[in-house]
Amino acid sequence: MIFVTGAAGFIGSNFTHYLSTKGYEDIIILDKLTYAGDMDNLYPLRFPVKGVDIADEYRLAELFARYKPKAIFHFAAETHVDNSIEDVNPFLDANVIGTVNLLNLSVKYGVEKFHHISTDEVYGALGYDDPPFTEDTPYDPQNPYSASKASSDHFVMAYHNTYDLPVVITNCSNNYGPRQHVEKLIPKTISNVLHNKKIPVYGRGQNIRDWIYVEDHCRGILDVFYGGGVGEKYNIGGECEVKNIDLVKTIIDVMGASEDLIEYVDDRPGHDLRYAIDNAKIKKALNFHPQHTLEEGLRKTIAWYQYDRI
Repeated sequence: MIFVTGAAGFIGSNFTHYLSTKGYEDIIILDKLTYAGDMDNLYPLRFPVKGVDIADEYRLAELFARYKPKAIFHFAAETHVDNSIEDVNPFLDANVIGTVNLLNLSVKYGVEKFHHISTDEVYGALGYDDPPFTEDTPYDPQNPYSASKASSDHFVMAYHNTYDLPVVITNCSNNYGPRQHVEKLIPKTISNVLHNKKIPVYGRGQNIRDWIYVEDHCRGILDVFYGGGVGEKYNIGGECEVKNIDLVKTIIDVMGASEDLIEYVDDRPGHDLRYAIDNAKIKKALNFHPQHTLEEGLRKTIAWYQYDRI
């Protein structure tokens, strides 16, 4: 039995669809079903969905006692930086307390593999000329969201070292693709183009992100789950660094819209300048390579939002 937490959210739902294409059947979905968790993201999958807040240790314990999972893919998290700046408490509940609850129960019930999905934001920010993040880059989170994820990463490794829980951690670059909440940059840009609304861009749009198409990320997760070393961490990057303003302009161009829709707004607090992932470890160990170019991934993403959601 496999538990997938946060599987009604963006990356979790895409991963669960990916598992389905690989013939997986014994899956239980755990999701709080907040604003970012949409049951429609799971259509037409038939896996059981258990509405649970992972910060609720008693309800979580009931599910572990009943199903006794052998593997856990842990996606459940609060992820939006702006929201963490407004109120950090939900991030502490989901990302820290919820993760610790899962770890405690995984030790109790003998989970055979705990795969924790994290982010490159735990490493902090890079300058324009700095080398990309590696697995050995010291943690230096710059906002409440990334601080909560860094904490969860440390707890996962602590439970491996203390209780010998078999774990792996993957830290990914920025994901994009179908089923992403419209609050995020790419779907917000697509949505605003479709509705002929202004597209807000922080500052002058010079912040750089490394983008990976969500299907490539899902493939990397499964590669690490089966081929990665226990107690190891693997960065999964898209090898695609783009300035925010250039990304927005690319979407506008692909959609045949006007750059007049761009509206520069005040930069947000704690806005990291640049993220970039070094894929050397996962390439060498597991022969992982992203398969989608940015334009290919954007065209698939735009088509999904045009015809399926917006």
